[in-house]
Amino acid sequence: MKLKKIAAMLMAGVMCIGLMAGCGSSDKNAQTDSTDPKDRTQLTVGFDAEFPPYGYKNGDDYEGFDLDLAQAVCDYYGWKLVKQPIDWDSKDMELSGGSIDCIWNGFTMNGREDDYTWSKPYIDNSQVVVVKKDSNITSIDGLSGVIMDVQADSSALAALQGDDATDVGKQIASSVGQLVQVSNYNTAFMDLESGAANAIAMDVGVANYQIANRGADKYTILDQKISSEQYAIGFKKGNDTLRDQVQTALDALEKDGTLDKIVKEWSEKDDGAYSFLSETWCLNKQ
Repeated sequence: MKLKKIAAMLMAGVMCIGLMAGCGSSDKNAQTDSTDPKDRTQLTVGFDAEFPPYGYKNGDDYEGFDLDLAQAVCDYYGWKLVKQPIDWDSKDMELSGGSIDCIWNGFTMNGREDDYTWSKPYIDNSQVVVVKKDSNITSIDGLSGVIMDVQADSSALAALQGDDATDVGKQIASSVGQLVQVSNYNTAFMDLESGAANAIAMDVGVANYQIANRGADKYTILDQKISSEQYAIGFKKGNDTLRDQVQTALDALEKDGTLDKIVKEWSEKDDGAYSFLSETWCLNKQ
């Protein structure tokens, strides 16, 4: 009898835990899927913490242009912004697993249109090549045999090789001696400085930021672009509800001048080092 009672008690406990887990899951889904933004309490934004000026670590905090945009959206609805740094290679796993609500960090939509549910594009971006000024490399024709760094799983890498490679990208990839994939662009610039690499393929915005902070007299951007593209916010495929809520907020914040203020503030930082943000801002300007 005692064994039967113990078994019954254990079974009841398991059922109780299952019910509690089910209730927890239901509550989470209700917050995620509700068409009423008041049912959501926070927005968890996934970003590369080494991708300035869009998202990066500054001291003990994370800041960036895209994070300020996300904060404005959260303020609009009364949500809490959760800044979640992620490994860029793991962004799809983070999004599909639900640990982040969106990818908002200089995220190129071109070539990924069918992989995510997207916001409207808000930045016109391009992929470029950075070299040292004293390298004597003045055009992409001078990249023959060099070692080029590029971030793994980046738009720059996609523009150089694979189905989405551009004609310029293919030309560069076929001429360089070695294409090295690195985890972030801080590493790439250290390679360039030390001579371990001769060039970097990267986003023009990040290139401008790095050059402004490391010395405009040391580095230069080659004139010919590898590709042109646009940044947007990526949500899990099919999550139109959250995408629409965020987009509604962005449209309203642009109309009342909040976003223009953010763009202006960032464009004037560090003596205009990020002026390209005002020049490339394209939300609702297509």
